[in-house]
Amino acid sequence: MAFNIEKINPLDLQPRKIVGVRLPFSSRDVFTPTYTTREALKSNLINFLLTNKQERYLNPDFGANIRSLLFEQLTADVLDVIDSTIRRGIEIWFNNVSIIDLTVVEDLNSNTVVIYMKYGVNFTNIEDELLINFQQ
Repeated sequence: MAFNIEKINPLDLQPRKIVGVRLPFSSRDVFTPTYTTREALKSNLINFLLTNKQERYLNPDFGANIRSLLFEQLTADVLDVIDSTIRRGIEIWFNNVSIIDLTVVEDLNSNTVVIYMKYGVNFTNIEDELLINFQQ
């Protein structure tokens, strides 16, 4: 009989320990803390997708650089470039994350690019998804 043993991050065992900061910064306080590694990872992925290259001080290679691609003529090729850029960036910066489903589509009526990503954390049972809308 096989057992599926879930690995739990030691930070998740300390219920009052702040692990990260939630995005966006839209609460009464400036920063909304995250208390689990699942929430912190989701905020880090959102931060990665919304950051352009050369934006981070002392870390100029960080970021998916998606906003620079949105000013191109949106074709199937550009959507494929966005998809491959996200996949390559996740492999480099988040090597413990595996992408289960990644969908990049354009909505011509609202002039929006929608990115849906379902991801999992390797060697854990953590799965989550995020949806980001880029409006031109």
